[in-house]
Amino acid sequence: MKYMLLVCGDDTADASGMAPVEPWVEELGDRGARLHGHRLALPAEAVTVRVRGGEVLRTDGPFAETKEYVAGYDILECDSLEEAVEAAARHPVATIGAMEVRPFWPMWDEEDPETAIRALDTRLTEAHRDRDIDGVLACYAPDADVFHLTGGHERLGLDAHRKALQEVFTSGPVTREVLEFRVHVDESIGFAHSLVRLTGTRADGTPFSDTLRVITGYRDLGLRRLITHEQAVSLREA
Repeated sequence: MKYMLLVCGDDTADASGMAPVEPWVEELGDRGARLHGHRLALPAEAVTVRVRGGEVLRTDGPFAETKEYVAGYDILECDSLEEAVEAAARHPVATIGAMEVRPFWPMWDEEDPETAIRALDTRLTEAHRDRDIDGVLACYAPDADVFHLTGGHERLGLDAHRKALQEVFTSGPVTREVLEFRVHVDESIGFAHSLVRLTGTRADGTPFSDTLRVITGYRDLGLRRLITHEQAVSLREA
């Protein structure tokens, strides 16, 4: 199960004798218990936002004036709350501040990140089968960085990708076959390495078949994951 570890500093505490954090980060990272984390800027750089009566109220500074503040965070994956608490207790800041350990909201009714990415790739295959250009492009973020090298030609960006799809889809059915698909993912971003075979007919009536090595980057954009980076290279070009 995943836990959010909020690292709470104390601006009145003497941190001169605190042990360095790097060994803790390295030890938990090496055994796969720490998935991600980062320091945060000081509370003075925070902005608090409220909306009242349709008006946006902005206040410079933290939500509450207090000597304790969230100085950073870590995402842990542990077998139990007790294991997460034990890891938090070994964090050097625990000796001068406090560590808040909070479980992630249960995902019993939600797709896990890898399942969501695999479902998105299935929709991509179905849209190719249906010659649905909008369905294909709906799998990409509007600002997606797309690079394809096939048939000796480079294509950059979604506009070029749309044009290539229009040329191919008007000629006949296109089959997208995923030969290999490996996913690496966390709560916010993911990457996939895949081997994809495309077969169909060109505008001049001649058949084509191309196998692509594809590296895809995904980002959680709120309620769904979309492709934000894609690099596809024909194995004939590699």
